[in-house]
Amino acid sequence: QVHLVESGGGSVQAGGSLRLSCAASGRTFSLSHYALGWFRQAPGKEREFVGAISWGGGSTYYADSVKGRFTISRDNAKNTVYLQMNSLKPEDTAVYYCAADLWGTGTGSLNAYDYWGQGTQVTVSS
Repeated sequence: QVHLVESGGGSVQAGGSLRLSCAASGRTFSLSHYALGWFRQAPGKEREFVGAISWGGGSTYYADSVKGRFTISRDNAKNTVYLQMNSLKPEDTAVYYCAADLWGTGTGSLNAYDYWGQGTQVTVSS
């Protein structure tokens, strides 16, 4: 079993920045074996892909809506993945979730991910 905990959410004005963290743990867990994805869900909307990093860390993928503003990185030694969010916009307001996919390549498909965190709220005001 893999346990994911997001942190770093909060309220920020448009144009500001936040860095989300996703700390992973498990009995025989090694983060290096997992692709990590970030998704978000705004009120009344479906959960959508934000970005992901492959299990080896060599590839990252982003939704068009965040490309150039968000950056995903991972620290396998700390079992933590980060989502750096810059130039935030009100439309980025959502609950942000991280998810883990064993040996994954970083797909944007929700169904590929085996484990999910509880989410952290990000609110961007204009």
